[in-house]
Amino acid sequence: MAARTNPVPSVWARQPREPEQPSLSRAAIVREAVVMLDAEGIDALSMRKLATRLNAGATSLYRHVATKDELMELAVDEVFGEIALPPADSPNWRAAAVEAAQAFRATALRHPWLSSVLGQAGLVYLGPNLMSFSERLAALFAAAAFPEPARAIETLISYVVGMSTAEAAWLTAVARSGESEAEFVARLMPAAEQATVGYEHLNGDSTAAAAEDPAAARDAKFSYGLEVVLDGLALRLPR
Repeated sequence: MAARTNPVPSVWARQPREPEQPSLSRAAIVREAVVMLDAEGIDALSMRKLATRLNAGATSLYRHVATKDELMELAVDEVFGEIALPPADSPNWRAAAVEAAQAFRATALRHPWLSSVLGQAGLVYLGPNLMSFSERLAALFAAAAFPEPARAIETLISYVVGMSTAEAAWLTAVARSGESEAEFVARLMPAAEQATVGYEHLNGDSTAAAAEDPAAARDAKFSYGLEVVLDGLALRLPR
């Protein structure tokens, strides 16, 4: 008897079931899941709570989405559809890469859970929105004559994901405080300044800039690192 092949654990690897509740669609489920994730975070999301918000039974949800893992794949792909990228034939590949990175970062900060789950959400990279995003980036780097556009994309995305994960965690802490970012930083500054006493290289202009305008300081920090990454990628271009 032939061995039974185990199914691939991904929403993109199976055919969707026919809906038995016309008023409830997979698209509506995913949209509401994204709202929940944005408001309450990953730990608060459950199929039962989501069903309650949709005025449906949990069984009805399972007809569209088999598991919470599948739901996360769909939610990730949903928000990737928000990222606007410059055209592949942009005359300046570097300016286009900056635009793409900034768009990705803005989306990641609108959805603070996004960056932290990218490496855990199953075969999320097979989703149509993420595939389209990857294809458009690949076309941009290929048009710029990068010998290995996929490697260039991985480098750029790794930087954005790493920075936005830390930034989203910081903004989540600020939101939990009930204060504005400026108020939160102002309250934190005395302890931060005291902690850096005796460390001459840790007590510099960046601390003062963060105190004066924390949002602008975050922007400047991201832009600095992005320029360094692009400087390195530029060295890979043919002379």
